[in-house]
Amino acid sequence: MENILGLVALACGLIVGLGAIGASIGIALMGGKFLESSARQPELINELQTKMFILAGLIDAAFLIGVAIALLFAFANPLLPRSWPTSPSNSHSTPL
Repeated sequence: MENILGLVALACGLIVGLGAIGASIGIALMGGKFLESSARQPELINELQTKMFILAGLIDAAFLIGVAIALLFAFANPLLPRSWPTSPSNSHSTPL
């Protein structure tokens, strides 16, 4: 079972890390294209800026959905069996 928890932790790190890289690359490409298009047609800056902010929000929303899925697997893991103990019942602790 510890193997499952280790692999889930690794998967959560990959989900968040690759999602952050993808979102930052997407926003960087979109920002570059926005600057390119606003330099070509300065009269369209207001319309392009509105569309850019909407798309930036959608790109960030996709990343946050990935973070939510990673948190789901980290804290409410559906891969573990129902009989997985939440607290160790066999541990013999001695009071200090």
